[in-house]
Amino acid sequence: MSALLKDFSKAMSQAGSSQFQEVIRQELEYSMKVELDKILATANSNEIEHTKKDLEGFKKLFHRFLQEKGPSVDWGKIQRPPEDSIQPYEKIKARGLPDNIASDLNKLVVVKLNGGLGTSMGCKGPKSLIGVRNENTFLDLTVQQIEHLNKSYNTDVPLVLMNSFNTDDDTKKILQKYSHSRVKIYTFNQSRYPRINKETLLPIAKDVSYSGENTECWYPPGHGDIYASFYNSGLLDNLIAEGKEYIFVSNIDNLGATVDLYILNHLMNPPNGKRCEFVMEVTNKTRADVKGGTLTQYENKLRLVEIAQVPKAHVDEFKSVSKFKIFNTNNLWIALSAIKRLQEKNAIDMEIIVNPKTLDGGLNVIQLETAVGAAIKSFENSLGINVPRSRFLPVKTTSDLLLVMSNLYSLNAGSLTMSEKREFPTVPLVKLGSSFTKVQDYLRRFESIPDMLELDHLTVSGDVTFGKNVSLKGTVIIIANHGDRIDIPAGALLENKIVSGNLRILDH
Repeated sequence: MSALLKDFSKAMSQAGSSQFQEVIRQELEYSMKVELDKILATANSNEIEHTKKDLEGFKKLFHRFLQEKGPSVDWGKIQRPPEDSIQPYEKIKARGLPDNIASDLNKLVVVKLNGGLGTSMGCKGPKSLIGVRNENTFLDLTVQQIEHLNKSYNTDVPLVLMNSFNTDDDTKKILQKYSHSRVKIYTFNQSRYPRINKETLLPIAKDVSYSGENTECWYPPGHGDIYASFYNSGLLDNLIAEGKEYIFVSNIDNLGATVDLYILNHLMNPPNGKRCEFVMEVTNKTRADVKGGTLTQYENKLRLVEIAQVPKAHVDEFKSVSKFKIFNTNNLWIALSAIKRLQEKNAIDMEIIVNPKTLDGGLNVIQLETAVGAAIKSFENSLGINVPRSRFLPVKTTSDLLLVMSNLYSLNAGSLTMSEKREFPTVPLVKLGSSFTKVQDYLRRFESIPDMLELDHLTVSGDVTFGKNVSLKGTVIIIANHGDRIDIPAGALLENKIVSGNLRILDH
Protein backbone atom coordinates (compact mmCIF):
# COMPACT_ATOMS: atom_id res chain seq x y z
CA MET A 1 0.00 0.00 0.00
CA SER A 2 1.40 3.42 -0.88
CA ALA A 3 2.43 5.77 1.91
CA LEU A 4 -0.11 8.31 0.67
CA LEU A 5 -2.93 5.80 0.82
CA LYS A 6 -1.84 4.63 4.31
CA ASP A 7 -1.99 8.23 5.48
CA PHE A 8 -5.40 8.60 3.89
CA SER A 9 -6.77 5.43 5.56
CA LYS A 10 -5.27 6.45 8.91
CA ALA A 11 -6.76 9.91 8.58
CA MET A 12 -10.15 8.46 7.73
CA SER A 13 -10.13 6.40 10.92
CA GLN A 14 -9.34 9.44 13.09
CA ALA A 15 -12.62 11.31 13.12
CA GLY A 16 -11.07 14.39 14.75
CA SER A 17 -8.51 15.05 12.04
CA SER A 18 -10.92 16.31 9.39
CA GLN A 19 -8.43 18.97 8.24
CA PHE A 20 -5.79 16.32 7.63
CA GLN A 21 -8.34 14.18 5.76
CA GLU A 22 -9.15 17.15 3.57
CA VAL A 23 -5.47 17.76 2.71
CA ILE A 24 -4.95 14.11 1.72
CA ARG A 25 -8.15 14.14 -0.30
CA GLN A 26 -7.09 17.26 -2.17
CA GLU A 27 -3.66 15.73 -2.88
CA LEU A 28 -5.29 12.60 -4.32
CA GLU A 29 -7.69 14.65 -6.45
CA TYR A 30 -4.88 16.86 -7.71
CA SER A 31 -2.71 13.85 -8.65
CA MET A 32 -5.69 12.31 -10.45
CA LYS A 33 -6.35 15.55 -12.37
CA VAL A 34 -2.70 15.72 -13.52
CA GLU A 35 -2.85 12.12 -14.80
CA LEU A 36 -6.20 12.61 -16.56
CA ASP A 37 -4.91 15.78 -18.26
CA LYS A 38 -1.92 13.78 -19.55
CA ILE A 39 -4.28 11.11 -20.96
CA LEU A 40 -6.52 13.76 -22.59
CA ALA A 41 -3.47 15.34 -24.24
CA THR A 42 -2.99 12.10 -26.25
CA ALA A 43 -6.48 12.30 -27.85
CA ASN A 44 -6.78 13.29 -31.50
CA SER A 45 -9.32 15.83 -32.76
CA ASN A 46 -12.01 13.16 -33.37
CA GLU A 47 -11.70 11.74 -29.86
CA ILE A 48 -11.16 14.84 -27.80
CA GLU A 49 -14.79 15.88 -27.26
CA HIS A 50 -16.19 12.57 -26.01
CA THR A 51 -12.99 11.70 -24.11
CA LYS A 52 -13.29 15.03 -22.29
CA LYS A 53 -16.92 14.26 -21.33
CA ASP A 54 -15.94 10.77 -20.15
CA LEU A 55 -13.07 12.02 -18.00
CA GLU A 56 -15.21 14.83 -16.53
CA GLY A 57 -17.81 12.26 -15.51
CA PHE A 58 -15.10 10.04 -14.04
CA LYS A 59 -13.65 12.96 -12.07
CA LYS A 60 -17.04 13.60 -10.42
CA LEU A 61 -17.33 9.93 -9.50
CA PHE A 62 -13.79 9.85 -8.10
CA HIS A 63 -14.49 12.99 -6.05
CA ARG A 64 -17.53 11.33 -4.50
CA PHE A 65 -15.60 8.11 -3.90
CA LEU A 66 -13.08 10.07 -1.79
CA GLN A 67 -15.90 11.78 0.14
CA GLU A 68 -17.85 8.67 1.13
CA LYS A 69 -16.91 6.47 4.06
CA GLY A 70 -17.97 2.85 4.57
CA PRO A 71 -21.33 1.35 3.60
CA SER A 72 -23.62 4.08 2.36
CA VAL A 73 -26.70 3.12 4.33
CA ASP A 74 -27.42 3.64 8.00
CA TRP A 75 -29.02 0.30 8.87
CA GLY A 76 -31.08 1.83 11.65
CA LYS A 77 -32.94 4.04 9.15
CA ILE A 78 -34.03 1.19 6.86
CA GLN A 79 -37.76 0.52 7.02
CA ARG A 80 -40.16 -1.68 5.14
CA PRO A 81 -41.72 0.19 2.24
CA PRO A 82 -45.28 1.48 2.88
CA GLU A 83 -48.03 -0.88 1.63
CA ASP A 84 -49.08 1.26 -1.34
CA SER A 85 -45.52 1.90 -2.57
CA ILE A 86 -45.22 -1.63 -3.98
CA GLN A 87 -48.31 -2.60 -5.96
CA PRO A 88 -49.20 -6.21 -6.84
CA TYR A 89 -49.17 -6.80 -10.60
CA GLU A 90 -52.60 -8.51 -10.40
CA LYS A 91 -54.16 -5.24 -9.24
CA ILE A 92 -52.59 -3.34 -12.16
CA LYS A 93 -53.66 -6.02 -14.64
CA ALA A 94 -57.23 -6.06 -13.27
CA ARG A 95 -57.79 -2.53 -14.62
CA GLY A 96 -57.72 -3.95 -18.14
CA LEU A 97 -56.59 -1.98 -21.18
CA PRO A 98 -58.09 1.13 -22.79
CA ASP A 99 -59.11 1.16 -26.45
CA ASN A 100 -56.33 3.64 -27.24
CA ILE A 101 -53.42 1.54 -25.95
CA ALA A 102 -51.74 1.97 -29.37
CA SER A 103 -51.40 5.73 -28.81
CA ASP A 104 -49.75 5.00 -25.44
CA LEU A 105 -47.39 2.52 -27.11
CA ASN A 106 -46.34 5.24 -29.55
CA LYS A 107 -44.97 7.18 -26.56
CA LEU A 108 -42.74 4.29 -25.44
CA VAL A 109 -39.08 3.49 -26.20
CA VAL A 110 -37.51 0.13 -25.38
CA VAL A 111 -33.92 0.42 -24.09
CA LYS A 112 -31.72 -2.65 -23.71
CA LEU A 113 -28.49 -2.61 -21.70
CA ASN A 114 -26.05 -4.12 -24.19
CA GLY A 115 -22.63 -3.35 -22.70
CA GLY A 116 -21.66 -6.86 -21.59
CA LEU A 117 -19.37 -9.41 -23.23
CA GLY A 118 -20.01 -13.15 -23.33
CA THR A 119 -16.71 -13.93 -21.58
CA SER A 120 -18.30 -15.59 -18.51
CA MET A 121 -19.81 -18.15 -20.92
CA GLY A 122 -16.57 -18.56 -22.88
CA CYS A 123 -17.70 -16.47 -25.87
CA LYS A 124 -15.94 -13.63 -27.63
CA GLY A 125 -17.84 -10.46 -28.50
CA PRO A 126 -21.13 -9.03 -27.20
CA LYS A 127 -23.22 -11.32 -25.02
CA SER A 128 -26.32 -10.27 -26.97
CA LEU A 129 -25.02 -12.19 -30.01
CA ILE A 130 -24.98 -15.61 -28.27
CA GLY A 131 -27.55 -18.05 -29.72
CA VAL A 132 -30.19 -18.89 -27.11
CA ARG A 133 -33.07 -20.58 -28.89
CA ASN A 134 -33.45 -22.09 -32.41
CA GLU A 135 -30.34 -20.20 -33.58
CA ASN A 136 -31.87 -16.90 -32.37
CA THR A 137 -29.62 -14.59 -30.34
CA PHE A 138 -30.75 -12.32 -27.47
CA LEU A 139 -30.78 -9.44 -29.97
CA ASP A 140 -32.83 -11.41 -32.53
CA LEU A 141 -35.47 -12.22 -29.92
CA THR A 142 -35.62 -8.57 -28.78
CA VAL A 143 -36.13 -7.31 -32.34
CA GLN A 144 -38.79 -10.00 -33.00
CA GLN A 145 -40.73 -9.00 -29.86
CA ILE A 146 -40.83 -5.29 -30.75
CA GLU A 147 -41.57 -5.99 -34.41
CA HIS A 148 -44.53 -8.16 -33.35
CA LEU A 149 -45.78 -5.32 -31.13
CA ASN A 150 -45.45 -2.73 -33.92
CA LYS A 151 -47.26 -4.96 -36.43
CA SER A 152 -50.04 -5.98 -34.03
CA TYR A 153 -50.88 -2.43 -32.93
CA ASN A 154 -49.65 -0.49 -35.99
CA THR A 155 -47.23 1.47 -33.79
CA ASP A 156 -43.69 2.79 -33.92
CA VAL A 157 -41.90 1.59 -30.78
CA PRO A 158 -38.14 2.03 -31.35
CA LEU A 159 -35.34 -0.05 -29.84
CA VAL A 160 -32.36 1.72 -28.28
CA LEU A 161 -29.21 -0.22 -27.40
CA MET A 162 -26.81 1.13 -24.80
CA ASN A 163 -23.52 -0.33 -26.00
CA SER A 164 -20.12 -0.14 -24.37
CA PHE A 165 -16.80 0.44 -26.17
CA ASN A 166 -16.44 -3.37 -25.90
CA THR A 167 -19.64 -4.19 -27.80
CA ASP A 168 -20.28 -1.21 -30.09
CA ASP A 169 -18.41 -2.24 -33.27
CA ASP A 170 -19.67 -5.85 -33.33
CA THR A 171 -23.24 -4.77 -32.55
CA LYS A 172 -23.31 -2.14 -35.29
CA LYS A 173 -22.09 -4.67 -37.87
CA ILE A 174 -24.92 -7.06 -36.96
CA LEU A 175 -27.63 -4.33 -37.02
CA GLN A 176 -27.57 -4.27 -40.82
CA LYS A 177 -29.43 -7.57 -40.84
CA TYR A 178 -32.48 -5.87 -39.28
CA SER A 179 -32.65 -3.05 -41.85
CA HIS A 180 -35.92 -4.43 -43.28
CA SER A 181 -37.58 -5.18 -39.94
CA ARG A 182 -40.33 -2.95 -38.62
CA VAL A 183 -38.26 -1.56 -35.78
CA LYS A 184 -36.18 1.61 -35.76
CA ILE A 185 -32.93 0.81 -33.93
CA TYR A 186 -30.71 3.46 -32.34
CA THR A 187 -27.52 3.03 -30.35
CA PHE A 188 -25.49 5.16 -27.98
CA ASN A 189 -22.37 4.35 -26.01
CA GLN A 190 -21.94 4.34 -22.28
CA SER A 191 -18.89 6.17 -20.95
CA ARG A 192 -15.35 4.79 -20.93
CA TYR A 193 -13.62 5.27 -17.57
CA PRO A 194 -10.02 4.53 -16.53
CA ARG A 195 -9.32 1.69 -14.11
CA ILE A 196 -7.40 2.80 -11.03
CA ASN A 197 -4.41 1.14 -9.42
CA LYS A 198 -5.59 -0.02 -5.98
CA GLU A 199 -2.32 1.02 -4.32
CA THR A 200 -1.74 4.47 -5.80
CA LEU A 201 -5.35 5.40 -6.67
CA LEU A 202 -4.09 6.65 -10.06
CA PRO A 203 -5.20 5.53 -13.54
CA ILE A 204 -3.21 2.69 -15.10
CA ALA A 205 -3.82 4.09 -18.62
CA LYS A 206 -1.05 6.25 -20.02
CA ASP A 207 -2.89 7.36 -23.14
CA VAL A 208 -6.37 7.41 -24.65
CA SER A 209 -6.10 4.23 -26.77
CA TYR A 210 -8.06 1.15 -25.72
CA SER A 211 -6.95 -1.55 -28.13
CA GLY A 212 -4.27 -4.21 -27.83
CA GLU A 213 -2.54 -4.18 -24.45
CA ASN A 214 -4.50 -1.09 -23.39
CA THR A 215 -7.89 -2.85 -23.35
CA GLU A 216 -7.43 -3.67 -19.66
CA CYS A 217 -6.90 0.01 -18.77
CA TRP A 218 -10.53 1.02 -19.37
CA TYR A 219 -14.00 -0.15 -18.32
CA PRO A 220 -17.68 0.76 -18.86
CA PRO A 221 -18.88 2.16 -15.48
CA GLY A 222 -22.00 0.06 -14.87
CA HIS A 223 -25.55 0.66 -16.14
CA GLY A 224 -26.08 3.65 -13.81
CA ASP A 225 -24.17 5.54 -16.49
CA ILE A 226 -27.30 5.40 -18.71
CA TYR A 227 -28.63 8.77 -17.52
CA ALA A 228 -25.54 10.81 -18.38
CA SER A 229 -24.57 8.99 -21.57
CA PHE A 230 -28.15 8.90 -22.96
CA TYR A 231 -28.43 12.64 -22.30
CA ASN A 232 -24.94 13.43 -23.68
CA SER A 233 -25.60 11.43 -26.86
CA GLY A 234 -28.39 13.83 -27.89
CA LEU A 235 -30.72 10.86 -28.40
CA LEU A 236 -32.76 11.70 -25.28
CA ASP A 237 -33.69 15.13 -26.68
CA ASN A 238 -34.45 13.69 -30.13
CA LEU A 239 -36.86 11.13 -28.68
CA ILE A 240 -38.61 13.75 -26.53
CA ALA A 241 -38.99 15.91 -29.65
CA GLU A 242 -40.65 12.92 -31.38
CA GLY A 243 -43.27 12.78 -28.60
CA LYS A 244 -41.81 9.83 -26.68
CA GLU A 245 -42.53 9.94 -22.93
CA TYR A 246 -41.28 6.76 -21.23
CA ILE A 247 -38.44 4.30 -21.62
CA PHE A 248 -38.66 0.64 -20.60
CA VAL A 249 -35.11 -0.37 -19.61
CA SER A 250 -33.91 -3.93 -19.02
CA ASN A 251 -30.86 -6.17 -19.39
CA ILE A 252 -30.63 -7.71 -22.85
CA ASP A 253 -29.99 -11.14 -21.28
CA ASN A 254 -33.29 -11.07 -19.32
CA LEU A 255 -35.55 -12.99 -21.69
CA GLY A 256 -38.59 -12.28 -19.47
CA ALA A 257 -38.36 -8.50 -19.92
CA THR A 258 -40.96 -7.90 -22.62
CA VAL A 259 -43.15 -4.78 -23.01
CA ASP A 260 -46.09 -5.16 -20.62
CA LEU A 261 -49.18 -3.26 -21.76
CA TYR A 262 -50.81 -3.26 -18.29
CA ILE A 263 -47.80 -1.57 -16.69
CA LEU A 264 -47.64 0.90 -19.59
CA ASN A 265 -51.33 1.74 -19.09
CA HIS A 266 -50.73 2.27 -15.36
CA LEU A 267 -47.96 4.76 -16.20
CA MET A 268 -49.83 6.66 -18.90
CA ASN A 269 -53.26 6.65 -17.22
CA PRO A 270 -52.62 6.46 -13.45
CA PRO A 271 -55.71 5.70 -11.34
CA ASN A 272 -55.04 8.68 -9.03
CA GLY A 273 -54.21 11.07 -11.91
CA LYS A 274 -50.59 11.53 -10.77
CA ARG A 275 -48.01 9.99 -13.06
CA CYS A 276 -45.02 8.03 -11.74
CA GLU A 277 -41.58 9.13 -12.94
CA PHE A 278 -39.94 5.83 -12.08
CA VAL A 279 -41.32 2.29 -11.79
CA MET A 280 -39.19 -0.64 -10.70
CA GLU A 281 -40.40 -4.17 -11.32
CA VAL A 282 -39.62 -6.36 -8.33
CA THR A 283 -40.43 -10.02 -7.78
CA ASN A 284 -40.53 -12.40 -4.83
CA LYS A 285 -37.18 -13.70 -3.62
CA THR A 286 -36.36 -17.38 -3.68
CA ARG A 287 -33.30 -18.90 -2.02
CA ALA A 288 -31.44 -18.32 -5.31
CA ASP A 289 -31.96 -14.54 -5.17
CA VAL A 290 -30.72 -13.69 -1.68
CA LYS A 291 -28.01 -11.38 -3.03
CA GLY A 292 -30.38 -9.31 -5.20
CA GLY A 293 -30.94 -5.63 -4.37
CA THR A 294 -34.15 -4.88 -2.48
CA LEU A 295 -36.53 -1.91 -2.19
CA THR A 296 -36.76 -0.26 1.21
CA GLN A 297 -38.14 2.94 2.69
CA TYR A 298 -35.26 5.24 3.67
CA GLU A 299 -35.63 8.86 4.78
CA ASN A 300 -39.21 8.91 3.38
CA LYS A 301 -38.13 7.79 -0.09
CA LEU A 302 -38.15 4.44 -1.86
CA ARG A 303 -34.55 3.32 -2.04
CA LEU A 304 -32.74 0.40 -3.64
CA VAL A 305 -30.31 -1.25 -1.24
CA GLU A 306 -27.67 -3.57 -2.71
CA ILE A 307 -25.75 -6.18 -0.73
CA ALA A 308 -22.48 -4.20 -1.15
CA GLN A 309 -23.99 -1.31 0.86
CA VAL A 310 -25.03 -3.43 3.82
CA PRO A 311 -22.83 -3.30 6.96
CA LYS A 312 -21.22 -6.73 7.51
CA ALA A 313 -23.13 -7.32 10.75
CA HIS A 314 -26.46 -7.14 8.88
CA VAL A 315 -25.70 -9.15 5.73
CA ASP A 316 -27.57 -12.26 6.98
CA GLU A 317 -30.58 -10.13 7.85
CA PHE A 318 -30.46 -8.59 4.35
CA LYS A 319 -30.41 -12.08 2.78
CA SER A 320 -33.41 -13.21 4.83
CA VAL A 321 -36.33 -14.17 2.61
CA SER A 322 -38.78 -13.43 5.43
CA LYS A 323 -37.70 -9.82 6.14
CA PHE A 324 -36.86 -8.66 2.60
CA LYS A 325 -39.28 -10.60 0.44
CA ILE A 326 -38.64 -8.97 -2.95
CA PHE A 327 -35.70 -8.08 -5.18
CA ASN A 328 -35.08 -5.76 -8.14
CA THR A 329 -35.41 -7.40 -11.57
CA ASN A 330 -33.75 -4.37 -13.24
CA ASN A 331 -36.83 -3.94 -15.45
CA LEU A 332 -37.46 -0.19 -15.11
CA TRP A 333 -39.94 2.30 -16.58
CA ILE A 334 -38.67 5.88 -16.47
CA ALA A 335 -40.09 9.21 -17.67
CA LEU A 336 -37.84 10.83 -20.30
CA SER A 337 -38.70 14.38 -19.18
CA ALA A 338 -37.63 13.49 -15.61
CA ILE A 339 -34.25 12.14 -16.78
CA LYS A 340 -33.69 15.39 -18.70
CA ARG A 341 -34.69 17.59 -15.73
CA LEU A 342 -32.54 15.72 -13.18
CA GLN A 343 -29.58 15.40 -15.52
CA GLU A 344 -29.59 19.16 -16.18
CA LYS A 345 -29.71 19.88 -12.44
CA ASN A 346 -26.98 17.28 -11.78
CA ALA A 347 -29.47 15.80 -9.29
CA ILE A 348 -29.29 12.06 -9.97
CA ASP A 349 -27.83 10.50 -6.87
CA MET A 350 -26.54 6.92 -7.09
CA GLU A 351 -24.35 5.12 -4.59
CA ILE A 352 -20.87 4.22 -5.80
CA ILE A 353 -20.09 0.55 -6.23
CA VAL A 354 -16.38 -0.15 -5.78
CA ASN A 355 -15.61 -3.19 -7.92
CA PRO A 356 -12.14 -4.70 -7.28
CA LYS A 357 -10.52 -6.63 -10.14
CA THR A 358 -7.22 -8.44 -10.64
CA LEU A 359 -5.80 -8.05 -14.14
CA ASP A 360 -4.10 -10.88 -16.07
CA GLY A 361 -0.66 -9.69 -14.97
CA GLY A 362 -1.72 -9.78 -11.29
CA LEU A 363 -2.22 -6.02 -10.85
CA ASN A 364 -5.01 -5.12 -8.42
CA VAL A 365 -7.28 -2.37 -9.72
CA ILE A 366 -10.62 -0.86 -8.77
CA GLN A 367 -13.54 0.22 -10.95
CA LEU A 368 -16.00 2.84 -9.74
CA GLU A 369 -19.50 1.96 -10.95
CA THR A 370 -23.16 2.86 -10.40
CA ALA A 371 -26.42 0.92 -10.89
CA VAL A 372 -29.38 2.29 -12.87
CA GLY A 373 -31.99 1.33 -10.23
CA ALA A 374 -30.15 3.20 -7.47
CA ALA A 375 -31.44 6.48 -8.94
CA ILE A 376 -35.02 5.65 -7.86
CA LYS A 377 -34.72 7.97 -4.85
CA SER A 378 -33.99 10.97 -7.10
CA PHE A 379 -37.29 10.69 -9.00
CA GLU A 380 -40.73 11.92 -7.92
CA ASN A 381 -43.63 9.58 -7.22
CA SER A 382 -41.66 6.32 -7.62
CA LEU A 383 -43.37 2.96 -7.45
CA GLY A 384 -42.47 -0.71 -7.17
CA ILE A 385 -44.63 -3.30 -8.97
CA ASN A 386 -44.43 -6.88 -7.73
CA VAL A 387 -44.47 -8.81 -11.02
CA PRO A 388 -44.69 -12.55 -11.72
CA ARG A 389 -41.40 -14.41 -11.67
CA SER A 390 -41.78 -15.06 -15.42
CA ARG A 391 -40.68 -11.44 -16.07
CA PHE A 392 -37.26 -12.30 -14.63
CA LEU A 393 -35.56 -14.89 -16.82
CA PRO A 394 -31.87 -13.92 -16.98
CA VAL A 395 -29.36 -16.06 -18.82
CA LYS A 396 -26.07 -15.58 -16.99
CA THR A 397 -24.66 -19.12 -17.25
CA THR A 398 -25.01 -22.27 -19.36
CA SER A 399 -27.25 -23.67 -16.57
CA ASP A 400 -29.70 -20.83 -17.39
CA LEU A 401 -29.19 -21.50 -21.10
CA LEU A 402 -30.22 -25.15 -20.67
CA LEU A 403 -33.54 -24.03 -19.15
CA VAL A 404 -34.44 -21.61 -21.96
CA MET A 405 -33.40 -24.05 -24.70
CA SER A 406 -35.52 -26.84 -23.24
CA ASN A 407 -39.18 -27.81 -23.69
CA LEU A 408 -39.98 -25.93 -20.45
CA TYR A 409 -40.55 -22.92 -22.72
CA SER A 410 -42.27 -22.31 -26.01
CA LEU A 411 -41.17 -19.49 -28.30
CA ASN A 412 -43.71 -17.19 -29.95
CA ALA A 413 -42.87 -13.90 -31.73
CA GLY A 414 -39.59 -13.60 -29.81
CA SER A 415 -41.19 -14.19 -26.38
CA LEU A 416 -40.62 -17.26 -24.23
CA THR A 417 -43.52 -18.57 -22.19
CA MET A 418 -43.55 -21.44 -19.72
CA SER A 419 -45.08 -24.57 -21.27
CA GLU A 420 -48.65 -25.29 -20.17
CA LYS A 421 -47.64 -28.93 -19.77
CA ARG A 422 -45.48 -28.09 -16.77
CA GLU A 423 -47.48 -28.65 -13.62
CA PHE A 424 -45.61 -26.15 -11.40
CA PRO A 425 -45.01 -22.54 -12.40
CA THR A 426 -41.50 -22.56 -10.88
CA VAL A 427 -38.33 -23.30 -12.84
CA PRO A 428 -36.21 -26.34 -11.91
CA LEU A 429 -32.93 -25.70 -10.12
CA VAL A 430 -30.09 -26.58 -12.52
CA LYS A 431 -26.39 -26.68 -11.62
CA LEU A 432 -24.00 -27.67 -14.38
CA GLY A 433 -20.36 -28.20 -13.40
CA SER A 434 -17.24 -26.53 -14.78
CA SER A 435 -17.05 -28.87 -17.83
CA PHE A 436 -20.16 -27.05 -19.10
CA THR A 437 -19.13 -23.43 -18.40
CA LYS A 438 -18.21 -22.51 -21.97
CA VAL A 439 -21.05 -22.46 -24.48
CA GLN A 440 -19.18 -24.56 -27.05
CA ASP A 441 -18.31 -27.27 -24.45
CA TYR A 442 -21.90 -27.21 -23.20
CA LEU A 443 -23.34 -27.66 -26.72
CA ARG A 444 -20.91 -30.51 -27.42
CA ARG A 445 -22.16 -32.42 -24.36
CA PHE A 446 -25.83 -32.53 -25.40
CA GLU A 447 -26.80 -34.41 -28.59
CA SER A 448 -30.24 -32.92 -27.99
CA ILE A 449 -31.66 -30.94 -25.05
CA PRO A 450 -33.34 -33.35 -22.58
CA ASP A 451 -37.07 -33.36 -21.80
CA MET A 452 -37.24 -31.35 -18.55
CA LEU A 453 -41.00 -30.79 -18.13
CA GLU A 454 -41.14 -32.80 -14.89
CA LEU A 455 -37.68 -31.91 -13.57
CA ASP A 456 -37.27 -30.35 -10.09
CA HIS A 457 -33.52 -30.37 -9.64
CA LEU A 458 -30.51 -31.28 -11.78
CA THR A 459 -26.87 -31.34 -10.69
CA VAL A 460 -24.17 -32.44 -13.16
CA SER A 461 -20.49 -32.59 -12.28
CA GLY A 462 -17.46 -33.87 -14.20
CA ASP A 463 -17.11 -35.36 -17.69
CA VAL A 464 -20.73 -36.12 -18.61
CA THR A 465 -22.45 -36.30 -22.00
CA PHE A 466 -26.14 -36.72 -22.91
CA GLY A 467 -27.43 -38.76 -25.87
CA LYS A 468 -30.53 -37.86 -27.89
CA ASN A 469 -34.04 -37.81 -26.36
CA VAL A 470 -33.06 -38.16 -22.70
CA SER A 471 -35.84 -37.46 -20.14
CA LEU A 472 -35.09 -36.01 -16.70
CA LYS A 473 -37.72 -36.07 -13.93
CA GLY A 474 -37.77 -35.21 -10.23
CA THR A 475 -34.28 -34.88 -8.73
CA VAL A 476 -31.37 -36.08 -10.86
CA ILE A 477 -27.73 -35.94 -9.73
CA ILE A 478 -24.97 -37.06 -12.11
CA ILE A 479 -21.40 -37.06 -10.82
CA ALA A 480 -18.44 -38.36 -12.84
CA ASN A 481 -15.46 -38.66 -10.55
CA HIS A 482 -12.08 -37.31 -11.64
CA GLY A 483 -10.79 -39.47 -14.52
CA ASP A 484 -14.19 -41.11 -15.08
CA ARG A 485 -16.64 -40.34 -17.83
CA ILE A 486 -20.40 -40.84 -17.89
CA ASP A 487 -22.36 -41.05 -21.14
CA ILE A 488 -26.11 -40.97 -20.58
CA PRO A 489 -27.44 -43.22 -23.37
CA ALA A 490 -29.94 -42.04 -25.98
CA GLY A 491 -33.57 -42.39 -24.92
CA ALA A 492 -32.69 -42.82 -21.21
CA LEU A 493 -35.27 -41.86 -18.57
CA LEU A 494 -33.72 -40.67 -15.30
CA GLU A 495 -36.29 -40.11 -12.56
CA ASN A 496 -35.10 -39.38 -8.99
CA LYS A 497 -31.73 -40.96 -9.75
CA ILE A 498 -28.16 -40.52 -8.62
CA VAL A 499 -25.63 -41.52 -11.28
CA SER A 500 -21.99 -41.78 -10.22
CA GLY A 501 -18.64 -43.36 -11.09
CA ASN A 502 -18.65 -44.89 -14.59
CA LEU A 503 -22.46 -44.89 -14.95
CA ARG A 504 -23.92 -46.57 -11.89
CA ILE A 505 -27.58 -45.63 -11.60
CA LEU A 506 -28.97 -45.49 -8.07
CA ASP A 507 -32.48 -44.59 -6.92
CA HIS A 508 -32.61 -41.22 -5.17
